[in-house]
Amino acid sequence: MTYRTSTFACLTTAIVVMTASPAFSQAPTEAQRDAIRSACRADYEAHCASVPPGGAASLQCLQKNMSSLSSACQSAVHAVEPAAAAKPEAAPAAASTKPAAETAAAPAGKPSDAQVAAIRSACRSDYPKVCAGVPTGGAAALQCLEKNKARVSAACGKAVGAVSAGGATEAAAPAAAGATTATAPAAVMVLRPMRLREELFVLRSACGGDVRSYCAGVEPGGGRIARCLGTNAASLSPACKEVLAPFAAR
Repeated sequence: MTYRTSTFACLTTAIVVMTASPAFSQAPTEAQRDAIRSACRADYEAHCASVPPGGAASLQCLQKNMSSLSSACQSAVHAVEPAAAAKPEAAPAAASTKPAAETAAAPAGKPSDAQVAAIRSACRSDYPKVCAGVPTGGAAALQCLEKNKARVSAACGKAVGAVSAGGATEAAAPAAAGATTATAPAAVMVLRPMRLREELFVLRSACGGDVRSYCAGVEPGGGRIARCLGTNAASLSPACKEVLAPFAAR
């Protein structure tokens, strides 16, 4: 037996010993051993000639020099280490459980459905009177109702007070914004800038009632009426939406 043949026979034995250890889930098949014997002969002599054959170190040497091996040898070595390759993939899966747990804990400050319904019902007429100039859909809307609690009806003040404690203020803002939205944030209609005569036309059209309900106190001109109606688009009457459709920004 030549030295090269003897060395590679020992390498094959080492592979069997190595893959039977806890680092590998099963011994290589006969086909895998033949593949390493065929594909890695030159690579072993080039990179691992100084490593004594016949032990786990021989396969470890090939693994350590993986980037320098021929593609055929790399494939053959990879084929006998499925368990080792699978371990790194398990880490991201385990790590993903932590963000999931954090996400589950996030909505703790949200108001209940009953609180949202109470604000929507109790503050419908108060909001246009005390907060008409405040854009709906944000924390500022609920803050406005809180600031003007002395001026709103007793029922509205009670409903606002029930959700204003702790971190519920910002979460409840979409519901408190004029008490006209559902639990989801209101849709916004983006309108193109209007001339004064166009705003006056809107005021005298089917949108007149909507302007009085949601934009009372907003002075016509400068696109202010259009912005107010657009912000309250989800609450506008169907007839008003039809009037505004030609003015939608494109």
